Amino acid sequence: MDPRRGKATRTTSRAGAATPRVLAQGVKGPRADPSEHPAALGAAGPKAQKCGPVGASGSRRKKSAPSSPERPQVRARTTRAKRAPLGAEDVVEGLAVPAEKMAPPAAPGPPLPRTGSRRERGARAAGEQRALPEPTEVSGLGPLVPASSLRRRGAAPGAWKPRAVLEKLRLRRQEISEAAEVVNRVVDHLLRRLQSCESEFEGVSLLRTGSYYEHVKISAPNEFDIMFKLEVPRIQLEEYCNSGAYYFVKFKRNPKGNPLSQFLEDEILSASKMLLKFRKIIKEEIKNIQDTDVIMEKKKRGSPAVTLLIRKPKEISVDIILALESKSSWPASTQEGLPISQWLGTKVKTSLRRQPFYLVPKHAKEGNGFQEETWRLSFSHIEKDLLKSHGHSKTCCETDGVKCCRKDCLKLMKYLLEQLKTKFGPRKELDKFCSYHVKTAFFHVCTQDPQDSQWHTRDLELCFDNCVTYFLECLKDEQLQHYFIPGFNLFSRDQIDKISKEFLSQLIEYERNNGFPVFHEF
Repeated sequence: MDPRRGKATRTTSRAGAATPRVLAQGVKGPRADPSEHPAALGAAGPKAQKCGPVGASGSRRKKSAPSSPERPQVRARTTRAKRAPLGAEDVVEGLAVPAEKMAPPAAPGPPLPRTGSRRERGARAAGEQRALPEPTEVSGLGPLVPASSLRRRGAAPGAWKPRAVLEKLRLRRQEISEAAEVVNRVVDHLLRRLQSCESEFEGVSLLRTGSYYEHVKISAPNEFDIMFKLEVPRIQLEEYCNSGAYYFVKFKRNPKGNPLSQFLEDEILSASKMLLKFRKIIKEEIKNIQDTDVIMEKKKRGSPAVTLLIRKPKEISVDIILALESKSSWPASTQEGLPISQWLGTKVKTSLRRQPFYLVPKHAKEGNGFQEETWRLSFSHIEKDLLKSHGHSKTCCETDGVKCCRKDCLKLMKYLLEQLKTKFGPRKELDKFCSYHVKTAFFHVCTQDPQDSQWHTRDLELCFDNCVTYFLECLKDEQLQHYFIPGFNLFSRDQIDKISKEFLSQLIEYERNNGFPVFHEF
């Protein structure tokens, strides 16, 4: 049976890169290696793929591929000099709150007009809190609550303390050490099992990526991403629906004895079959892990991750993701991506593009379901390297170098989204937003503001406001280009509906206009 005619399943994914072995390191522990890779151009010249909703019979109706019109990158408003033009995967780390403690399920009113420069706005006196307009109604959201019920006493533009918030988010050495020990024990056990007993996975190894290794993990070391990579030489990619991000995987040669042959469906490597076997092995093996209370969570719709929950001594969620490693040239869809030439330099870009790229078993949307056999490109290892070597100057943030506030801005952006998802958890409008959206927008702002002088630590509040502004404009324009695949729009309507983007935009505008009161809640 042609897998491309196969059934559509219901499963969502987490954009997310993974992180392997967790080291017990301090807050300022060793920095991680590169995170995602751009290499040379498309190796396998993917073919244009017919795509469309799957009918009852399983056949495909011909449908033109959704296009992501390329347009100039959105720019954040700023009082600085005009900047250089732009070039072209974890679930949000939010904690659940009891329903009785939840704020009313409503959004603040429309954003207020803003005047003056950013520095002037930041300098406004604490007593000048902005009042929200009377309740209005947003299409699809219902009536909004009065401003008085959302207002927080004492909060005002310019009154919040970003350094105090960051201190609250800083991971403590003892917590890191305890979490690392238990996660390493579980991961090592699973890795040994896969390498020794299952021939199809015997070449698997760890890839250290994700927010923990990027040194941008916030709040608590309670969520980890672990990527188990498996090299697959001589593969051919067939692009799915001109998406640029999703592919069918074939072998250029399929000699007898290939341990992955059992996962083939009409010459296509089945993502669903391989993930099912991978999940089954892990589910059986966690029963044999001594002195650790660990269970497997129910499979999430469309997610490429096998999620384990370690329940003692503290609850820790571990997402294990299977990834295929290809050392071929990067697909053609990435040619205009990774716009770091003005930021980190052309030599760094060339070096990163020579690294392998990865494919994770994330299914593309197809009608009301998913195409089970597709794999999605992942560049989490390159993202890690961008955050490690984040400065225009090679000595940025080193011991004797000038410090910048780039990572601090990213942490605050992640925390803002996390807190909003916690506060408005019952609202389905926030379900599809994740920290990967925040990270992608942040990378674009780094491209837009490449100089270290534009990220001086004394300007933290201003720089954070630039990041917030950029993200709001992406929401408004419904356009957030994938940093490595510029033709793939993370904010297209087939990814996130317009109502949800308007809802999040209103929440963020309210927070900014009132000194981010949500930072001090929960």
